[in-house]
Parts: sequence; C-alpha cells; structure tokens
Amino acid sequence: MSADGNKLNADAPLLEVENLHVEFDTYGGTVEAVRGVDFTVEQGQTLAIVGESGCGKSVTVQSIMGLIPMPPGRITAGSARLRGHEVLGRNRIDGKEIRGREIGMIFQDPMTSLNPTMSIGAQIAEPLQVHRGYSATDAFAEAVHLLEMSKIPEAAKRARQYPFEFSGGMLQRAMIAMAISCKPSILIADEPTTALDVTIQAQILDLMQDLQKETGMAIILITHDLGVVARMADEVSVMYAGRVVEHGSADDVFYRSAHPYTVGLKEAMPTNDPALQHELKPIEGSPPDLFAPPRGCGYCARCPHAMQVCDVQPPSDHFLHDHHFSRCWLHHEQAPIKPETIYFKDAKA
Repeated sequence: MSADGNKLNADAPLLEVENLHVEFDTYGGTVEAVRGVDFTVEQGQTLAIVGESGCGKSVTVQSIMGLIPMPPGRITAGSARLRGHEVLGRNRIDGKEIRGREIGMIFQDPMTSLNPTMSIGAQIAEPLQVHRGYSATDAFAEAVHLLEMSKIPEAAKRARQYPFEFSGGMLQRAMIAMAISCKPSILIADEPTTALDVTIQAQILDLMQDLQKETGMAIILITHDLGVVARMADEVSVMYAGRVVEHGSADDVFYRSAHPYTVGLKEAMPTNDPALQHELKPIEGSPPDLFAPPRGCGYCARCPHAMQVCDVQPPSDHFLHDHHFSRCWLHHEQAPIKPETIYFKDAKA
C-alpha cells in the first residue's frame, strides 16, 4: 500500500511511464524538455536511459520522483504508475509517498547532494526515521549496517564522520547506502560514476549489481557512457531531444542498432577489442533548439540519411520485434535506403 492509502497492484508492471511531457518556463521562452517518453521497468530489471547531455534523461526521472520545481517546470501530459498507482503530481512537488520509501535515487554529485553539516550516519538514518518509524538509536545502527553492505571499511567509525572526510568513491557508496536504506523497489542512478576513476567506477557498478541480486530491486540507470550500459543494462532506451528514439534489449541496441543516432553513438565510442577497432566518428552538428522543437524527426538536421519527410513529420514506432522499436523513417516500406545496409552491418549471428 502506498503512503496515501491507495493499494498497489502486484500484478501491474513495477513502473510504467506513458507519454510523459515536461516543460520549463525561462526568460527565453518555454523549453519542451521531455516530449512523450514511454518506458516500463519490471522487478529485478536494469533499464538504462542513454543519450547526450540535455536530451531529457535526468528531467524524466526527476519528474517521477517529484523533484521538478513547479514553477518554472510543469508536467503537461502523461502518467507514471508504480504497480498501477499514479505517482505524478502535475501542479506541485508531490513525491513524498514514493521518494525514499518506494524509489531511491543516487544523484550525479554526492558532494553537493549530501548535507555538509550532518554526519554520514545521521543522513542515512534520517529516511529510516521518516519513512519507517525507526527510533534514532535503531536508525543509526541500521545506517552502520548499510555502510557495511556498501563495503565501506570501519563503518561504525565512518558513520560519525562528515562528507568532507570521505573520498569521492566513498561518498558515492554512502549515497548508495542512503538510497537503499528503506529497501526501495526501484533504485534510480543518475550518472553514478561521473568524475570517478576507472577502478572506482568498476567497484561502484559491482556494488550496485551485488545489491540488486541481494534485494531484487530494479535499477534505472541514467548515463551517457555506453560502456556502463553494456555492463549493467537488460533494457536500453536511447533518448534524443526529449524523445525515446530507440528501445530494446542491450543486445538489440548494441548489435542490431536500428536508429542513425544509436549508430552515431556507437561510432563515437572507443573500444579495447582489436577486432572492433575503428576510427572514431563524432556526430556532426548540435542538438535542436527545444524552445522551438522541429516538426519532424529531432535528429533530422544531423542525420546522414535524412529524407524530405524527416523534416516535416515525426516518425512513428517501427517494431523490429516485440520489445525492440525505432522511430526512424528509414524503416518505412517506401524508404529509398534499405535500413539493414546501415544498421545491421555489425549484427551478431
């Protein structure tokens, strides 16, 4: 049951987002940051949302968490249902019933996300007192246990220390401990390895996977790092200019890419596999101006295969199979180019 007394439907998808639209009023006009995003997350699954900075990844999950400031932001359409229960608050910040209790979140920069005047243990204990009714003593003891689960050495000592006494990797571990403190059904990780060196990145990703196996929680991973996606994700949504342009399993998106933007991201990604070495190709041009979004495909101006129809009409979903779709006019039966000549050159047998 949710905190407001509504029953959650155990048979419904864990989280189902449909046609989400988010706008922000600025001095320059209205920015259409998210323009019709859909995705579903099941228990124990990892969904990666990938794309360039500014494509709407973080705004999407912040909307679900009730972290969009209203105003200047507003949710103009769509729904987000947690086990069948609507959780979007369109006119106000309305995330208390799920924030922390049902959905935990790891933010990009732990140093600016943690309170510098509170000990690490006190900050982890706080959601246990607010959402689970723990006493101060029991909450602090559980905070120490959570730090141990997050593989922080000398957890009892560290729980009494302050954020400035922690390294970047340890701060991220502390953020994970706080995010899982109330045993949420979903963990949202917004660029969890940003600014960490490669060794620490691997440790943080391993920790998240270990905790997922132990608790059965789902993970929504927000990132622009395709290496992290390949390592962590079961399903992948590729976002561009506020829309999901391709969605499928990790294998589908990496080995059977079906949108020119996905192909462009892969061609710009270095690899350490000698068999896959290639010259890195940047994606030319810039993302569209979301003060005045394009009428047609948002990627049209940068796409090497753009056609006249791409500029005037948004493409519909083309399903390659049940769970893999692409929004690209090249999949239309009358397209002059066969999409398999572009997309499936590196497909696995």
